[in-house]
Amino acid sequence: MNTGIDAIAYDIAKIHLPIRTFAETRNIDADKLEKGLGLYKMTLPDTHQDTVVFAANALTRLIADNHLNPADIARIYVGTESSIDNSKPIGSFVQGLMEQLHGNNSFLHCDTVDFTFACIGAVDALHNCIDFVRLNPGKKAVVIASDIAKYDLESSGEYTQGAGAVALLISENPRIIAFDNNWAISAKGAFDFFKPYRTLAKKDILNVEGNEPWFGNLEAHIEIHKDQPVFDGQYSNTVYTERTREAYYSFKKLAGIEGSLYDTWESIIMHLPYAYQGRRMFSELFALDANEPLLTGNEDPADYQTRLREISKSDAYKAFVSQKLQPAEPASSLIGNLYTGSIFMGFLSALAVKAEQATDITGKTFGFLAYGSGSKSKAFQGTIQPGWKVAAEKARLFETLAENTAVDFETYTKLHKKELDYSIKAPVNEWILDKIETELPNLTGARYYRFVE
Repeated sequence: MNTGIDAIAYDIAKIHLPIRTFAETRNIDADKLEKGLGLYKMTLPDTHQDTVVFAANALTRLIADNHLNPADIARIYVGTESSIDNSKPIGSFVQGLMEQLHGNNSFLHCDTVDFTFACIGAVDALHNCIDFVRLNPGKKAVVIASDIAKYDLESSGEYTQGAGAVALLISENPRIIAFDNNWAISAKGAFDFFKPYRTLAKKDILNVEGNEPWFGNLEAHIEIHKDQPVFDGQYSNTVYTERTREAYYSFKKLAGIEGSLYDTWESIIMHLPYAYQGRRMFSELFALDANEPLLTGNEDPADYQTRLREISKSDAYKAFVSQKLQPAEPASSLIGNLYTGSIFMGFLSALAVKAEQATDITGKTFGFLAYGSGSKSKAFQGTIQPGWKVAAEKARLFETLAENTAVDFETYTKLHKKELDYSIKAPVNEWILDKIETELPNLTGARYYRFVE
């Protein structure tokens, strides 16, 4: 039985900071970011948006655009690393919002849960839902990837920020892509990128040494959460490459591929924290898995890296990038990092590019190389189905991204610091964060949402 993605919907933050504006303000060479990394826009969440809002908007569109009956959706599984609660999952929030639109108890028998493993969490959700549909023919599942990539101001990751969600309908006999049943995994614990609890001493919070009742009830050290990660960019690149290489060769063995695996793939979809990450990371696999390997793996480390750089600049590799990697990149250039959603947005980008080029990819195989810090990679593949072009054209991806509104650097900074109490772009036909409870003791911190027409 064929199982895979039957429909796609998305919700991307509607405001952005142009990368050139960012570079000029930070005194960075703009060409290094635009031409070197493929970055052009950095999308930003507005004051009324969070990961629940993005997820709910994407799912609302998925249901409306495909005339789905809520009773037919057996599960809503969410991949995220931007959760807003340590107990209540984003899926639970979204389920409640869907009942506001479709009626009380309309999703009562729908299972929901969040998956967290950095940027690969939504691929884990996809893997699980594909297995579920294969075991339960006729059932439908939804996978949502929803994240806000936020980095500290003036950090080395600041220019890769982005925000939004992608929702996928998983079913038998899918219209867009059917996945094979071979999934290769490489996983190993690493601290390349993580979001730990930070602590503050209670006496430092308000610079109070006393023991007033309200103050004395606090723990000696208060744990706080920050959206911004702790990371080592160079180490993260190394781990990304290692896990991807291990998963790639494991998949090649599982699939029984002789010769070059990538030659069997029409396009390669990778996790893109920035648009050109894939092309920078894949040069090693390009050399190692060639029919006549350009690397032996036994070179001196310095010579090895020199040879890799030479290969990445070769005409053969540039042609390879243009054919197999570039179609997935344009959306990332115009959005920024979507964490769990980046690989699926890359897939939609590739479909949109192929549709614009009038290239018929029906029956072609796409390879996927997912990665999540911490660290894990999954390699899998799927066959493009006859309905892919209709889905790509219906999505209007690049038309929608072209309508995104630019903000100035001062506005960006205030949004980052959460100093604004009004929306930059008035919400229309979408969910908003309406209120966070501050007065009722048993509901302190509860988040309430409403749909704005």
